[in-house]
Amino acid sequence: MSRVKMILVGGFLGAGKTTLLARAAERLAARGLRVGLITNDQAANLVDTELLRQGGQQVKEVSGACFCCAFNKLLYVCDNLIAEHHPDVIIGEPVGSCTDLAATVVRPIKRYCADRFDLAPYSVLVDPDRLTETMGTLATSDVARAVNYIYAKQIAEADLAVINKSDLLPADRLAGVRSALLKEAPGVAVMSMSALQGSGVDDWLDRMLPGSASGRVVDVDYDTYAAGEAALGWLNAAVELSADRDVDWRALAEQFMRRVQSELRQIAADIAHLKILLTTPGGRLQGNLTSAAGEPAFHGEVSEPTRYATLVVNARVRVAPDDLRAVVEQCLRATAAGQAVTVNIAEIASLRPGRPTPVHRLG
Repeated sequence: MSRVKMILVGGFLGAGKTTLLARAAERLAARGLRVGLITNDQAANLVDTELLRQGGQQVKEVSGACFCCAFNKLLYVCDNLIAEHHPDVIIGEPVGSCTDLAATVVRPIKRYCADRFDLAPYSVLVDPDRLTETMGTLATSDVARAVNYIYAKQIAEADLAVINKSDLLPADRLAGVRSALLKEAPGVAVMSMSALQGSGVDDWLDRMLPGSASGRVVDVDYDTYAAGEAALGWLNAAVELSADRDVDWRALAEQFMRRVQSELRQIAADIAHLKILLTTPGGRLQGNLTSAAGEPAFHGEVSEPTRYATLVVNARVRVAPDDLRAVVEQCLRATAAGQAVTVNIAEIASLRPGRPTPVHRLG
């Protein structure tokens, strides 16, 4: 049996991993290759999974733990994808706050599954704004230092650091980000792309398909790592929305995101990533926000007002999970009340990630 090419794409929350998975799947399909995608999160109801699924991709989800702590489940999901869809390439996206993947996922796959998977170089996506923020300021608390620690370790263990969102950068700033990366992680290869615009994606695939992962293991202090993950409150929710008349769902979605942003800003809660996916019979709208001070970005279209919609909400915020849940629920109900919309929260989970306990760690 021929081996399946496996590509793992790491990177911190909001770096653009899901956008790259969708774009890469399209480009690989154009090359005549079958593709399977795997998403990963600490809880179910992941925007990424639903977004990729609605885009027509073959996608499965590993939920409840990161790839390293659910290694056997990762292999089980891969086997299901292979049995059901016979992909030539599988692309996996680990949890955005996860690091030490080289030792806990890359090397174990190379050692134990070399007969089944041909593992591509391990790529880590880098958001230029977050890199500048992390390297350009002194963390003022143990919590902030722990989060920054995870970010730095993600870059250090990469085979290839990919500067994403390059379309938003002038040439001189892009050169500065590249220099900062080379200084931060000597020996790591660096390239740039815009996953959203598609530029650089084919060049990245040309590196991935013939290449192989090295597994650049770095020293990781698991106490600091655990503290960084636990600093973030996580929330996933699936919501049903309905009304007795047609509703402008785009306006509702935008108002909801801005209301959540405002409320979190008032309690000094730093946003790592807030994203939503609103789906109606007339289309879908994706919203993304990667900082408390940033501007929400929206993609997609809900072309006509309708009476029904579903909403998936994922929030990763430096705040207690109960407080995060209270803010999201209050903002959702207040926004819906303004347009006489009925809210049914079908599922909601708020939590702090537990201490990482990898199944394997090969140094």
